Amino acid sequence: MSRSKYNFDEVVDRKSSNSIKWSGNDDLLPMWIADMDFKVADEILEAMKKTIDHGIIGYDDRPDSFYEAIIQWARTRYNWEIKKEWLVFTPGVVSGLSISVNAFSKEGDKVIIQPPVYPPFYSIIENNNRIVEENLLKNNGNRYEIDITDLENKIDEKTKMVIICNPHNPVGRVWKREELEVFGNLCVKNNIIMVSDDIHCDLVFKGHKYTPLASISDEFANNTITFMAPSKTFNIAGLFASVAIIPNEDLRKLYNEIIENMGIGHTNGLSIVGFEAAYKYGSSWFSEVLKYIEDNTDFAVDYISKNIPEVKVYKPEGTFLMWLDFSSLGKTSEEIDELLINKGKVQLNDGTAFGIGGEGFFRLNIGCPRKVLEDGLKRIRKAVQ
Repeated sequence: MSRSKYNFDEVVDRKSSNSIKWSGNDDLLPMWIADMDFKVADEILEAMKKTIDHGIIGYDDRPDSFYEAIIQWARTRYNWEIKKEWLVFTPGVVSGLSISVNAFSKEGDKVIIQPPVYPPFYSIIENNNRIVEENLLKNNGNRYEIDITDLENKIDEKTKMVIICNPHNPVGRVWKREELEVFGNLCVKNNIIMVSDDIHCDLVFKGHKYTPLASISDEFANNTITFMAPSKTFNIAGLFASVAIIPNEDLRKLYNEIIENMGIGHTNGLSIVGFEAAYKYGSSWFSEVLKYIEDNTDFAVDYISKNIPEVKVYKPEGTFLMWLDFSSLGKTSEEIDELLINKGKVQLNDGTAFGIGGEGFFRLNIGCPRKVLEDGLKRIRKAVQ
């Protein structure tokens, strides 16, 4: 089991908290919503405790050190030089994506997404009266790729924006620099703004490398809005703190206007200190949790191939999420879901929520203690056999 100085094997009872994931039937093992079941690093908790111990929870401002924390993280990890003025605080990446749709398109415009993909990509477009244009990822049987030909065919005069996910949720691809170059050149050529959801960017496994789209060239940077956050990396999603990285001053002005009009530019004090402490002091915890998650990935792939051959697994290149193909069962997603819940007593994300290409697929969260993962895999086996 765990060989780190942190006990990632510890099973923490989350049923007594307000956890969305753990709020259901006690007999049902939840392995769906994308937060991890590991305790947060002590350094982050101590920073927030210090704020609480101060005794006053007032209106707090973001200090320079808040911005410097992520600037240093990007510089050290990705050799990407981010300027402070590029950074705009956003209360969560989904909120930031919605702000982008409002800032850089108008009603009736088309926004391209690449399904199967994180479900809110659909809702933030449709709820703002824009048109979803689907550039379906190509499934070559072993992994997914961007269908550039289809992307080019989908672009017309109404297309104003494309949202890319890197690493991709749920298929687990970490897009290679060469793939991003082809993608970016096409978008720049057609004057399409690129919005890159990079919330999982730190969670990349050995043999793969995350490349920020905006770091490839000045031309790309001038046309890209990148979203980063410590939420997935350090398991602090509940703080709802992220940043939009917008090098283009004109685009940044439009983005800030939406934030000001909505009155959502303030940050709560715990989010400020948690965000900063994560990037400044959490690297040791993160290095070890990433190793644990990668070991979980290997364990799950091995278990499924040996014990649940009916299920095809797409080994992720990053994230703590795994994309599973149940289509060989010859059942609908609804029927498979019923088997998982009623027979196996395990809850996964139904792939149909991720759009076209998701029928017969389910997303499994492996960001949990090995004991919990093994239990979940046994429940999946029971459900389908």
